[in-house]
Amino acid sequence: MPAFVSCAPAPNQVTLRFWAMGREGEVVEELVRDFELENPGVRVEVQQIPWSAAHEKLLTAQVGGSAPDLSQLGNTWIAEFVALRALRPLDGFVDTSSTVSARGFFAGSWDGNVVDGQVYGLPWYVDTRVLFYRRDLLAQAGYREMPTTWAEWRRAMEAIKRVVGPERFAIFLPVNEWNPPMILGLQAGSPILRDNATRGAFSQPEFAGAFTFFVDLFKSHLAPPLSNSEIANMYQEFERGYFAMVITGPWNLGEFRRRLSPAAQSQWTTAPLPGPDGPGLSMAGGSSLVMFRGTRHPEEAWKLMEFLSRPDQQVRFYELTGDLPARVEAWRDSALTRDPATAAFGRQMERVAPWPKVPEWEPIAIRLQDWAERAVRGSVAPDVALRSLDREVDRMLEKRRWLLEHRR
Repeated sequence: MPAFVSCAPAPNQVTLRFWAMGREGEVVEELVRDFELENPGVRVEVQQIPWSAAHEKLLTAQVGGSAPDLSQLGNTWIAEFVALRALRPLDGFVDTSSTVSARGFFAGSWDGNVVDGQVYGLPWYVDTRVLFYRRDLLAQAGYREMPTTWAEWRRAMEAIKRVVGPERFAIFLPVNEWNPPMILGLQAGSPILRDNATRGAFSQPEFAGAFTFFVDLFKSHLAPPLSNSEIANMYQEFERGYFAMVITGPWNLGEFRRRLSPAAQSQWTTAPLPGPDGPGLSMAGGSSLVMFRGTRHPEEAWKLMEFLSRPDQQVRFYELTGDLPARVEAWRDSALTRDPATAAFGRQMERVAPWPKVPEWEPIAIRLQDWAERAVRGSVAPDVALRSLDREVDRMLEKRRWLLEHRR
């Protein structure tokens, strides 16, 4: 007869339910074990959830009263869960913490967790976009390093185009991605949404100017009008010189090292994004740690959040996952400073901004991608695309306008 070993918690032990997604959910248990050793009265149950199912599962759990004590949450979801009154404000914990404070994190990443003046999450890891580029092709075009202004960046792309010829390109900006035009809009000073985030600001001069710059890269044949699915293998095309630059994120540090040949490893590096008049902004993405309002163990949940936010644990998490630390102090560790390609992300994180903090943000971004692709492919004029986008966004935010008007 088989024997069963009871794993029931001790009578006075607190059990925390912690949900984490994807690769993070697979490896965080290694960190949790050390937390449990430091806090013998607390047991942590980690549930790993695929990213593809995470949003729906969290919403279902919240509605059904079965949400975890704390969870990883994509930071573009925070405003939505705040609107559902699902998350517990953390200001009281932060104010008395010796481990966590706003100044310990990159400012743009911290700001993405603040909604209506209250803190609802701690940045766990950061995700932003920088330029990955062929340093050899840039050198052949007469540039020793990546320019920092739009005008000089544009001239560098034109010089690369002259070097590589008519069948190749300076930069790949996938037309099925909304991040590049949105980032350029942020750099130009666009608020993205106006009137207390109740209407689109895409047709206003700041975003319109950035959008013109973006679309003109395709009209001038500096970028191919292609989606990710229309390029068979981005890494092979980058290595063979079909394009010399791409705006992408930290996951591609590992991918470039794995997928490019040994001979190509010395030919690429990264750089922070250029801006209109100097080093430019990028997006403040990533994931946060949040506490659900229904937890019966807020003090213990906060202890775990503090633990996972410690610089030593952030560095360890980076070594396990490749996820970039949200704590500024963690970037002093040699694991991050010794690699120039990674260090560029740290420099970029000093100049990032969050996306608008509205629950409707993701569908808004998808509509921008659709209209941007139409403008790039020439089926609609850029100004018409942006006016149409504003009308759609205004309709999407109609409920938000009504709620804000009736809150007065």
